[in-house]
This record gives sequence, structure tokens and C-alpha cells, in this order.
Amino acid sequence: MDAYNAWFQCFGGCAGHYPLTEVIYTCPTCGGLLEVAHDMAVLKREPGAYWRGLFDKRYMRTEWPYGSSVWGKKELVCPVVHDDNVVSMYEGGSNLFWAEKLGREIGVDDLWVKQCGNSHTGSFKDLGMTVLVSMVKQMVFEGVRIPAVACASTGDTSAALAAYCAAAGVQAVVFLPRDKISTAQLLQPLANGALVLSLETDFDGCMKLVQEICHRENIYLANSINSLRVEGQKTISIELVQQFDWKVPDWVVIPGGNLGNVSALGKGFLEMQALGIIDRLPRIAVAQAHSANPLYRSFEKNFDSFEPIRARSTLASAIQIGNPVSGEKAIHTLKTFGGVVAQASEQELADAVARADRTGLFACPHTGVAFAALFKLIDEGTIQKSERVIVISTAHGLKFSEFKLGYHRDELQDWRVNPHYRNEPVVLPPKADAVKRAILDRVEANEKLTG
Repeated sequence: MDAYNAWFQCFGGCAGHYPLTEVIYTCPTCGGLLEVAHDMAVLKREPGAYWRGLFDKRYMRTEWPYGSSVWGKKELVCPVVHDDNVVSMYEGGSNLFWAEKLGREIGVDDLWVKQCGNSHTGSFKDLGMTVLVSMVKQMVFEGVRIPAVACASTGDTSAALAAYCAAAGVQAVVFLPRDKISTAQLLQPLANGALVLSLETDFDGCMKLVQEICHRENIYLANSINSLRVEGQKTISIELVQQFDWKVPDWVVIPGGNLGNVSALGKGFLEMQALGIIDRLPRIAVAQAHSANPLYRSFEKNFDSFEPIRARSTLASAIQIGNPVSGEKAIHTLKTFGGVVAQASEQELADAVARADRTGLFACPHTGVAFAALFKLIDEGTIQKSERVIVISTAHGLKFSEFKLGYHRDELQDWRVNPHYRNEPVVLPPKADAVKRAILDRVEANEKLTG
């Protein structure tokens, strides 16, 4: 393991390597984003077949820490962390759901949903947070003073940070926009002992403040501007093809907010290709809410410019971000992968969630944005019927029970949502005839729908 190495370097190409144990988030030369670079020359000493075999041997087994689907790829993720300093919740290994029924309805033969919300804290954020908090533990082990770890969040990042910090014995501080996250998302960091700061601003305001505080007080910043998180999140790409016996899909559709997950997805595929693990790349589609769509606006202008916006409220609260940190990386990824961007209105995302749920899923509103974008891309012919498509589901639907209940109770009028797939409990007297009639009416209605 000691033969492998990784470091920070400027994403824009400035000279200089910086150790992963250094508290640094942007390039000292140009102020741009950093990325984690691996010693590919050493990694390439082994053929692609070796890495496929090694990753398969470790996948979901019990040898610490390699049973985690993130740390099972340790050489390609974060080789400088000692095994004893890894903070893991056995993340990864999430279900790849064959959405056969939904695929038939929308006209795709081979539709799958990567359920990243089936994780310890209920979102894909666990994949990146295990790497970041493990590195914090490694840094403390090496004598670096880190009084706390902080993040701005719309809910899921704060939950992951709080849980992993609690396991590591490190103080977590989370900056949340007041009244803009679900009850479950607020409860998670509270339960795990984080210092929760509920601020009267939006996510972008929280992000600005947390960066200022971290810079002044030497508190470690856990947002996706910290490229360590990308290293865990990129394992989504590796795990996807691993679950398909190392075959690459045609399309991956992913919701986009701060856009770190988009660039992580691309980084994973590119590194696999460089190591000979795969021999081609998929195309990537990013889905944004209409109310928070700076990447879509840039795509409409062929990425000639990228302008932050003031994000408006959206039911997909976790991607209500108008000034995404990883915009530059996301655009680079989309250009490399022949990518596209689509957007969804509140009506479209809400109906997409309900429609997907009717086929056995239990989607979060952000995944609803991805589904709504997928429907559009199929209708316009960008995605073909015969292509294998994977939708990245970013969080568990149970985190958003208020949204789901509001939809089925027709209580989302403030969002101008008319619930076309509404389904409410039928209130009846405790009489057999009334129950029988309700059942037969529903069966008859279903038979008419299915022809």
C-alpha cells in the first residue's frame, strides 16, 4: 500500500503538488479549485484485469476496511490514510434497482436506478465524507490541530458530516439555511451531536460564511470545494460498472446542485479508462431544478459562459444552489463526456417522483428532477430506446416525507403543483360491503389504465 501515493494539485494546471494532509482548498497560485491526483504511473504497473479482480475480491466482504465499497478501492481513492484511521460506516454497495416497469412506461428497455440513498445517513454524501473525515483523523494522528470540521448544507452533507465526526470523536459544525430543509434532515445532525447553526439565509449565504469562518479559525472545511470528498463520490462510477460485470452503461443521469457529484462521476470513469479497467466512457446528463439552474443556462449557451444566479425556492431543496462551487469542473466533465443538461419544473419533478413511486421506487425530490429530465431526453430523442440508462438516486425518500405527504394531500398549491398521481387513504365505515366496493373500484380503475 505504501507504493501508492496521491496529492492535491491545481485543476487548472498550475505547477505544484500539495500533500493531502495540508489544510488547503484552492490553488495558491491562481485561486482555482484543486483536485486529488494519483500516481498513475505506479497504478498502471498492474493491468486492468488485476484491478477488476482485486475490487471484486474485496466487494462487500468483512476485512477492514475493504468491505466498504469506497475503501475497497483504497489505492485509487486515498492511499495515504492508515487503515487504523479509516472512519467507515460500510458505505457503498447500494442497490442497483432494475426499473423495468418504469422503463416500459417511458420507452427505455434497460433502465436502472443506482440507489445511493440506501446508505448509513440516507444519501450519497456518505461516500465522500468517509474519505474526508478519515483524512482528518489521519491529520490529527500526525499532529495537525483541527478543532472542528464544518460545512454549509441543505441537509444531506450535514447529516453525513455529523455521523462520521461522531464516530471519529471530532466536533462537527453545520451551517443550515433556516426553514429550508426537511425535519429529518434537521434531526440527523442534532442527533449526532453536531453544533447546528440555523442561519436566516440561503445555502449560498451559508457557504460564504462557513468559508470565512474556516479560513479565520483553522476549522476544517467539509464542503465539496474540498476535493477529498470527490475521491469517495467517484466510486459511484466504479461500483456501477462493477455491478454490471465491468460493462459501461450508455447514459448516466444525475441531479446537479453544487455539481461536485457530476465531476466525481466523470473522474471515476476517466481513471478507470486510464487504468484499462474499462475501454469506453458513457454519456452524462445533468438534471437541474428550473428554480436553480445556472448549469442549464450555461449549457443553453454552449458553455460559452457560466453565471451564478440567485436560486429560488424549490421542492428539491438539496440542489437549491445558484452559485455552485464545482461549476468549472462540471462543465469540463460534460464537455469530455458529450454531456447534456436538462431542467425540471416543480410540477414535473413532483409528478416524476409520484410516477416512479408507483413502480416500486421511493424517490426523493432531487431524484425526481433526474427522472423528469430523463423523460424529456427520451421524448426529444436524445436518449434512445435501446440504450442502457442509469439514474443516480441521491437520497432516501424517507427524508422527504413532508413533501410526499403534501403531494398526495394536494397541499403543494404554493408550488403550483397539481398532483396528477395523487393517492390518499380511503376513509370508510368498518363494514364489509363498503370495503369490498372500494377494492373492486380500485381494481376496475387499474384494469382500465392497463388496457
